[in-house]
Amino acid sequence: MKPTTLANLSQLKKEKRKFATITAYDASFAHLFAEQGINVILIGDSLGMTVQGHDSTLPVTVEDISYHTRSVRTGAPLAFLVADMPFMSYATPEQSFENAAALMRAGANMVKIEGGDWLCDTVKMLTERAVPVCGHLGLTPQSVNVLGGYKVQGRSDDAAQKLLNDAIALEKAGMQLLVLECIPVELAKRVTDALEIPVIGIGAGNMTDGQILVMHDALGITAKPPKFAKDFLKETGNIRDAIRLYIEQVESGAYPDQAHSFN
Repeated sequence: MKPTTLANLSQLKKEKRKFATITAYDASFAHLFAEQGINVILIGDSLGMTVQGHDSTLPVTVEDISYHTRSVRTGAPLAFLVADMPFMSYATPEQSFENAAALMRAGANMVKIEGGDWLCDTVKMLTERAVPVCGHLGLTPQSVNVLGGYKVQGRSDDAAQKLLNDAIALEKAGMQLLVLECIPVELAKRVTDALEIPVIGIGAGNMTDGQILVMHDALGITAKPPKFAKDFLKETGNIRDAIRLYIEQVESGAYPDQAHSFN
């Protein structure tokens, strides 16, 4: 077995082979997920809600993400780990350098930041300094107070064009992976087709290169799961079987279906 790399993910896109990813926050689940065939794991600031019990991701710190990244790395030594940059940890390029370095030292292969073309300079400078960057467009949970809640994004023509323009600009700046959250299927397809880098969807339909779910949503733990989530554990009764079913349905395009997508 060899470590998963960005080159592997780029090759999957070229071959039009979809891939499944998931969040994890500790060594035990990371090991279980990797054992079933999950090669990309996000240490998400979603831990603020799923692990810490907050009502948003905003209280999460760099120290929190670093701690959980070290734990996940221990459990999944060959997986490609993406670590979230928490709220206000990349407000300036200088902050980004210091905080991204902390996450990379903790075991991340890449950091993820939320926002549009205003981040182009930061993306460029981080990649020049050997820190790969994953973007995040659409519903960006750290901006929940600006967005007015957890709502589907990109439904108007102007909003859709702005999102597409942001994605193209970020890719030109050096972004090497992109997450699209809670946008219409048609828009997700436009962005995926327009970019050379792999695009991962969550609530963005099945036309993206990959899918990601918060592990608590995929295993039916979340009390009020979002529309796009599916409880794979309910269908299988076993966590390992649930993760295998998730992978199979992502790779075949069966998940997400219309019931778990936005138009």
